[in-house]
Amino acid sequence: MIGALVRIYSYLYYLALALLLLGISLVALLSHSHTLNLGMLPWKGTALTYWLLGLGVAGLLAIVLSWIGRLRFMLLLYALAVFVMMLRGYFLSGYSFSGKDEFRMALWMTAGAMLAICGAWSQFRRKAR
Repeated sequence: MIGALVRIYSYLYYLALALLLLGISLVALLSHSHTLNLGMLPWKGTALTYWLLGLGVAGLLAIVLSWIGRLRFMLLLYALAVFVMMLRGYFLSGYSFSGKDEFRMALWMTAGAMLAICGAWSQFRRKAR
């Protein structure tokens, strides 16, 4: 029961993240403004726009494939990549927070990503008969 709830949480967490990444990149592409700057990510400008687009599409693809039971490892790989990017970008780089509220948000997002990894991992457990 708990495994199923954590798995659903994982799907919803990565769905929200993938849609956010797609939304940001599509707004930047459609407005012809490639001046995005997200300090926690290693890319800038046009490269950042296309990386966000690709990561959003990859996230949606990983969720759909995992949901239908194909290539479930892709969701786990995506989950691990997101967690590593958050950990590295927020806490192991020179990124500086604008205040304690932003720091708390980063902590909660990173903790949420860690819990979502558990959900992505739980799909590999054997089902009891």
